[in-house]
Amino acid sequence: MDLGAMLKGRHVFVTGASSGLGQHFAKLCAKNGALVTVGARRRDRLEALVGTLLELGAAGAHAVDLDVADAESVSSALERAAAASPIDVVVNNAGVTDNRPALDIDEELYDKVVDTNLKGVWAVSTRAARGWREAGRGGVIVNIASILGRRVSGAVSVYATTKAAVIQMTAAHALEWARYGIRVNALAPGYIATEINDDFFQSDPGQALIKRIPQRRLGQPEDLDGAFLLLATDASRWMTGSCVAVDGGHTVSAL
Repeated sequence: MDLGAMLKGRHVFVTGASSGLGQHFAKLCAKNGALVTVGARRRDRLEALVGTLLELGAAGAHAVDLDVADAESVSSALERAAAASPIDVVVNNAGVTDNRPALDIDEELYDKVVDTNLKGVWAVSTRAARGWREAGRGGVIVNIASILGRRVSGAVSVYATTKAAVIQMTAAHALEWARYGIRVNALAPGYIATEINDDFFQSDPGQALIKRIPQRRLGQPEDLDGAFLLLATDASRWMTGSCVAVDGGHTVSAL
């Protein structure tokens, strides 16, 4: 089964697409012939990305201004995307974190992380689902969670809490919306190598963490591709409410 081919001509809406995994997923969809709408706050990066997506083979590519923590911004972005073509797949990727101990986190930082990671997923999901229900058509939502929603580590208390909530929200929405033909699943990546975390993983603590991963290596963005394509396409048509961990076995490692 060619999972990528199942995305051809489908309209995929990706949040937090200006960098990192959001950008990677947008490119993956483009390579497989999808129409891709990318949303984020950094519009300049999105404009450059649109050209790249078209070069990669996207059936079409659009950029929309999007702040997932702002209800009006979410509604406007989804409306603009749907005006180009009905949305088939929503990828809730936007997220932020902060590596401070719990006692050093103030209310402003707490609100920032919760509003982006949890409220943002809720806002995008409910507005997309409402549109699908009103149009009498189904849709697919892929929430990007984290293995930190299953197990915790130090100095990520708020981030881990939001990702655990995203996993539970995935199940709750899946239950309520199945009757409308809407499927909701989550992808929970383990530690993925990026430019942002390269310095840490070159350090002694970072190397020690890698040794605790059963496969003894960090994941690469492309290691997520198979699971992402499964959840984003009809290959998973009898899956909803699931959370798929892709982490080199990290969540099943010994405590």
